Amino acid sequence: MSGIALTLSISNIYAQSYEWISSTEGNTWQQAKIKLQTKAAQAPVLDIDGSEDGTTFKAWGTCFNELGWDALNMLPRTQQETILRQLFSPEGDLKFNMGRFSMNANDYARDWYSCDEVSGDFQLKHFNINRDKTTLIPFIKAAQQYNPNMTFWTSPWSPPSWMKINHYYSVRSDRNQNQMSPLSDVALFENNTEKRDGVFPHQLAVNDYFIQDPRYLQTYANYFCKFIDAYKEQGIPVSMVMFQNESWSYTNYPGCAWTPEGIICFNVEYLAPTLKKRHPEVKVYLGTINTNRYDIIDQVLSDPRMPETIQGVGFQWEGGQILPRLRAKYPQYKYVQTESECGWGSFDWKAAEHTFGLMNHYLGNGCEEYTFWNAILYDGGFSGWGWKQNALIHVDSKAGTATYTPEYYAVKHYSHYITPGSKILSYKAGKDDKTPVMIVMTPQKKQVVIAGNFNGEAKEVTVKLGNRYLCVTLQAHSLNTFVEK
Repeated sequence: MSGIALTLSISNIYAQSYEWISSTEGNTWQQAKIKLQTKAAQAPVLDIDGSEDGTTFKAWGTCFNELGWDALNMLPRTQQETILRQLFSPEGDLKFNMGRFSMNANDYARDWYSCDEVSGDFQLKHFNINRDKTTLIPFIKAAQQYNPNMTFWTSPWSPPSWMKINHYYSVRSDRNQNQMSPLSDVALFENNTEKRDGVFPHQLAVNDYFIQDPRYLQTYANYFCKFIDAYKEQGIPVSMVMFQNESWSYTNYPGCAWTPEGIICFNVEYLAPTLKKRHPEVKVYLGTINTNRYDIIDQVLSDPRMPETIQGVGFQWEGGQILPRLRAKYPQYKYVQTESECGWGSFDWKAAEHTFGLMNHYLGNGCEEYTFWNAILYDGGFSGWGWKQNALIHVDSKAGTATYTPEYYAVKHYSHYITPGSKILSYKAGKDDKTPVMIVMTPQKKQVVIAGNFNGEAKEVTVKLGNRYLCVTLQAHSLNTFVEK
C-alpha cells in the first residue's frame, strides 16, 4: 500500500475526535467516528500550528439558466421544493448563498435573445427583461424563498447582435448549430496564422467583436445599468458584474471576442465610471478569464488605471491554471472562481472527482467565492447548441424523477461544512499523487479536513493538529470530510 501522510495539527483546546464522512461510487455519505492519536508513523503533508490566518471564504453559488428551470419544472411540486431546499436553504445540503445569471442569452438558454434587439436603439427605449420574467426570475425567486439573503452577480455571453461587428450572436459559424455566414469568420483571425501549442486558445482573435465606437461602448455601459435597475425592481439586487463571459472562447453559441486593448478601454473608460455614477454599490471584477495565456491577462492587469477600475478577478476553465501566478503578482485584488467545469454529460464518478479537485485548487489558491454551472439538467444535459454537460442533479423527463449525481456529493463534502466566514488555512494539490487535501477553520472554530483519494488503491493518511494526529486509510476513489466534534 502506498503511504501518504496527512497531518492535522490542532492545539489542546480542540476536540480529540472527529466525524468522518466518506463517499465512494454507489456508497455515498457514510458516517463514522475517528479519534486523534498522539503519534504518527508518517511525515505530514500539511502542518498547521494554530497561527495561520488564511483566506476568508464567502460564498458558494450556482448559475440560473433557462434549461435548468425547464428541468426543475418536469418534477412534481413536492420534489421541486425538496431540491430547492437542499440547494439553497442554510439548513440544506449545499447551502448555496450566491447566484449568477446571464445578461442576455447564454448557451443554456432555450435559444438566442437579448434585452434589446432593436438595431440603433442607442437610447435603449426598447430595453426590457420580459423574457427573463418568465424563466430566470421565477427560478431565482424560488431560490430566494429558501434563502432571502442571497447575493447575485451577472455577466453577458453576448451583447445585442447589432452592437457586434458580425451582427450575430455567436463568434464563429457552425453549419449544424447556427445560421451565421461562414464568410463572417474572416473577422476572427484575419491574416493572423500564429498558433501556440499548450495554451488556450492556441490562436488569438485579432478583432474586438464589440464595435469599438464611443457611442456603442457608452450605450453598452448604460445597458448594464438598465439591466441592474430592472432586476432590482424584481427584488434581485446585483452586487457584482463582469464585462464578458469567456472572451477567449470563440463560440458557435452566444459569445463575444475581445482584445486586451478593447477590454481595457471598455472597463476603464465606460463600464466602471458609468457604474460608479449610477450604481456605486456594484463592484466590477475582471472576468470571466478562461485563458491560460498569462501574457494577455498580465497586459490587462498591468494597465495603471486598473486598480481604480476593478476590485477583483474571476477565473474559470483554463484560466485557473494561471491563477496562482497572477495572484502572486497582483495581491491587491480579490479572487473568485466563476464557473465550475461542466464535463460532457457523463454524470459519473469521474466527474465528481474532477470537481472535488477543482474546489481544492481554487479555494487553496485564494478564491473567496465558487460558482457552479448548472445545478440541474434533464436527460442528456444538452445545451441549445448541442453540447452535453453535467449537472449536480439529473432529471429523467419521461419518468419525472430526479437523481442526485456523484458530483452533487462531491460539492456537499465541501459546501455543507465550509460556510461563509470559514478560513482556508492550508491545502495540498492532488495533481501528482491524486490526493488533494485541505484544512479549514469554520466560524464556530471547528476544524474541517477535506481529502480525496483518486487512486485505484487505498492510501494511508496521517494528519497533525497541534500535538495530535489524525491517522486514516482513505478508500480507493473516495471523497472524505473530517469534522471536529
